[in-house]
Amino acid sequence: MSTRAITHLAAALIAGAGVWYFQAARLGADLADERLQASQYREQIADERTAAARRVLAVERKVNDKYQGALNDAIKKQAAMQAAADRARSERDGLRKQLSDAEQRLADASPTACIEYASTLSRVFGQCSQRYTELAIRADGHAADAATCRAAWPVIQIKENPQ
Repeated sequence: MSTRAITHLAAALIAGAGVWYFQAARLGADLADERLQASQYREQIADERTAAARRVLAVERKVNDKYQGALNDAIKKQAAMQAAADRARSERDGLRKQLSDAEQRLADASPTACIEYASTLSRVFGQCSQRYTELAIRADGHAADAATCRAAWPVIQIKENPQ
């Protein structure tokens, strides 16, 4: 072989080795870039999951706070209604005693007093009847409002997993 052929062969081998080395370095750099992007993507996904978990926790806290507030309000209303019922029972018992006393006095009363008593009882009964009617109308309105609220409340359907 001639020197010229050996020189060309050596130059070709050196050029091939250089190209091989360059390609290996370029592929290594591409691989490092892909690994970096994958790492950044995993970090982004982790950040998004953390943010989503925080949002869910915030919503959960809001719902719990609202529920607790509603529960506390209901407890207060129940206590107020119980107190009102106790006062009503006390009033009723007082009225029973007054009626009992009135019955005994009425037995000894004059006819004019009996007529006046009957007239007064009629007016009181009319007032009671009017108040009862007003209360019934308000109760019916409340019942209608409660039914509307229940009907309008969103219902979340949970699909069962058919396995």
